[in-house]
Amino acid sequence: MYTPAQEKEYLDLSRRMLATPEPQTQEDADKIVKDLRDAIRFHDWRYYVQAEAVITDFDYDQLFKRLKDIEAQYPALMLADSPTQRVALGLTEEFVAVEHNLPMLSLDNSYNEADITEFDTRLRKLVGTEGIEYCVEPKFDGSSIALVYENDVLVRAATRGDGVMGEDITNNAKALKSIPLRADFSKYGIVKAEVRGEVIIRNEVFSAMNENRRELGLKTFQNSRNTAAGALRLKDSAEVARRGLEAIIYQIGYAVDKDGKNVLGNGIESHFESIQTLYKLGFNAPVKELGKYTTVQQIVAHCAEWEEKRNSFPIEIDGMVIKLDNYEKQQQTGSTSHHPRWAIAFKFKARQAHSVLERVEFQVGRTGAVTPVAKITPVPLAGVTIGSISLHNEDFILEKDIMLGDTVLVERAGDVIPYIAGVITTARTGNEIPIIFPRECPSCNSTLVKPDGEAIWRCVNLDCPVQQEERIIHFVSKGAMDIEGLGKDIVRRFLAEGIIKQVQDIYQLDYDHIGRLEGWKERSVNNLKHGIEASKSQPLWKLFTALGIRHIGNTTAKVLAKKVKSALDYQTWTQEQLMELEDIGPKVAESVYDFFHTEANIQLLTELQQLGVNIETKLEEVQPANNKLDGKSFLFTGTLTKFTRDEAQGLVEQNGGKLISGVSKNLDYLVAGPGAGSKLTKAQSIPTIQIIDEDVFLEMIS
Repeated sequence: MYTPAQEKEYLDLSRRMLATPEPQTQEDADKIVKDLRDAIRFHDWRYYVQAEAVITDFDYDQLFKRLKDIEAQYPALMLADSPTQRVALGLTEEFVAVEHNLPMLSLDNSYNEADITEFDTRLRKLVGTEGIEYCVEPKFDGSSIALVYENDVLVRAATRGDGVMGEDITNNAKALKSIPLRADFSKYGIVKAEVRGEVIIRNEVFSAMNENRRELGLKTFQNSRNTAAGALRLKDSAEVARRGLEAIIYQIGYAVDKDGKNVLGNGIESHFESIQTLYKLGFNAPVKELGKYTTVQQIVAHCAEWEEKRNSFPIEIDGMVIKLDNYEKQQQTGSTSHHPRWAIAFKFKARQAHSVLERVEFQVGRTGAVTPVAKITPVPLAGVTIGSISLHNEDFILEKDIMLGDTVLVERAGDVIPYIAGVITTARTGNEIPIIFPRECPSCNSTLVKPDGEAIWRCVNLDCPVQQEERIIHFVSKGAMDIEGLGKDIVRRFLAEGIIKQVQDIYQLDYDHIGRLEGWKERSVNNLKHGIEASKSQPLWKLFTALGIRHIGNTTAKVLAKKVKSALDYQTWTQEQLMELEDIGPKVAESVYDFFHTEANIQLLTELQQLGVNIETKLEEVQPANNKLDGKSFLFTGTLTKFTRDEAQGLVEQNGGKLISGVSKNLDYLVAGPGAGSKLTKAQSIPTIQIIDEDVFLEMIS
């Protein structure tokens, strides 16, 4: 960002600012404030991006204090991008959902040279072989962030979220001194840009943080990635500033000029150039770690070199990212709904460790499934300490020949999910003990059942305490009845204190009693009451989802809701009738039939209805606003720019059309947005399918 001559200039400026007399007028103050801000921004860049200070901490603090004092004396000179505003915003009450300018897609993964060769071959078929170059950079293991700048000023920071919507964490992002509050994008003709990166905690900082917590008798953090993600959502931005977070910005995701024209590929021509640009603008961009290559062999060698030095690198990385360098070629390849075609992650081999299987606990889930969980001697692996690992089912234990006392080989699949890869049989002493899978429920002692064709043992006792707890947690969850103010921790507390025992009790709470509980105040009680009352009006399909019927998700729940007036009507349906419904096969039909022919479930529905919960189909669930799409089936693929996926599907249903889940001869219209992938390719091979874009779809319903 700064040339040697400029660095000398800002050092001289800093010295002058420390010696300059106090301003006598606002005009004098304006000049001094501008110089102080420029000097502080330089020193922030030198320390937080270059990792080397050129003045003492005392002198830096004096510059900062002087700027703060003058701004306090002349409030009209206070600007949002002033260095003093990084942690002056106080508490954030809530994190609002915001939409990214372009979706933050995931990356496709590769694990060996053959995968990278296939990636290269595929791209060359799409864009030709001439001028193919790749950038290769570390895949930083942190929490993703998107920063929006307008007219050179940081106006928004957001988490990745689901890739389309994230949470607004602007206040907290401003606390990170590695994030410029102002960047001179206008120098490149850019009036609005969204840059993307990872918020990380360096290994030495994380270790020191945990050492300090141990000395204070506090629980240590598990890994730097989760700690960074959690810190970004702290309500106090001053506390965020103390957590040692650092932002590494590795991509310009979106950049337009004053006319709204894309600058990427028309001003900034390549990813390599954009990284240099980000660095010049003052961002902590991976310029030193970035490699540029033309052959697969070079890429593989570079990845292997980084895998070797992974453990000595000061930041957690779990692989390398390979990107087609030229922006025009990137745009030619496009994206699927999941990942860009022009980039791929090369994942390092799963880190492994040996440990001893001490015992196995058998846990009961919401549907009665009993899952064996291995309790091993805690072992540090890929940034976390692992003590528990799922053994999935009895067949897995038998297949792997796992015994109590065994030395087991532990991996983290994708450096995330713990997994027992195998047993070190040569370490056996003869004292190992076979694992006996229980035939009675660990929670209620009922006899377990293993249905034909399944690997899972289940408890079928509807009154099983653990199942009751999990069913209630599912019932109130966001994807089901969505009861605000009643999270899983509160459910568990209410169960433990006898306030609720079953789902029906949610609608018969003694709010006066709850208001007297520790930690509850009038506002939280009112929020809970409002959330419960609002849930009574949820549509029937939400209730069907909340009931936790096996194999029933939102889509099937909507199908079921449209076919009856009341949920109780399914008491009279046969399995054959259920199988005539769209997308319902034998297993789903059997599950629905069993649910509505179990007396306890019918009693539950009856009581919920008596308590005011809606169990009937609302008119809008079965009767479309019009029939413009009557009898036509639709499927959406690629990135949608005019509406969200849920909104698009809602428009189909409102206009009498139907949605199907895959490409087949039963599909009439495939609505393909940018980055459409395999679904588009398959649809092109079926003559009866009409492939349209969003504009044509909107014309059909206008």
